[in-house]
Amino acid sequence: QVQLVESGGGVVQPGGSLRLSCTASGSTLDGSGIGWFRQVPGKEREEVSCMGLSDDDGLYADSVKGRFTVSRDAKNTVYLQLSDLKLEDTAIYTCAYGVCGDDSESVWEYVQRWGQGTQVTVSS
Repeated sequence: QVQLVESGGGVVQPGGSLRLSCTASGSTLDGSGIGWFRQVPGKEREEVSCMGLSDDDGLYADSVKGRFTVSRDAKNTVYLQLSDLKLEDTAIYTCAYGVCGDDSESVWEYVQRWGQGTQVTVSS
């Protein structure tokens, strides 16, 4: 029943910033989370972040800590703020709904629903 709509991808120069948004519609449950994965074609999917729907903080993979942050302006709407972008951040970023993990080594417990993905390209 939960559907995810994400947007905000685009092309940005190295060192620049970008903000992705993800809104979950339908029946969401307390204790669930919304966050992000990313994947380069031909490469393994990588965890990025997860934020509980009732929390103000989130979990981050070590590769993005200090550069990416999650926030929200309404319940069920989460933003991924990408800063100090590097060439290696280029990927398809996909919103996800499910249950967050407990630390940076396990950002996600499991995923219940996926968004459609949005392309982020870092290029000079």
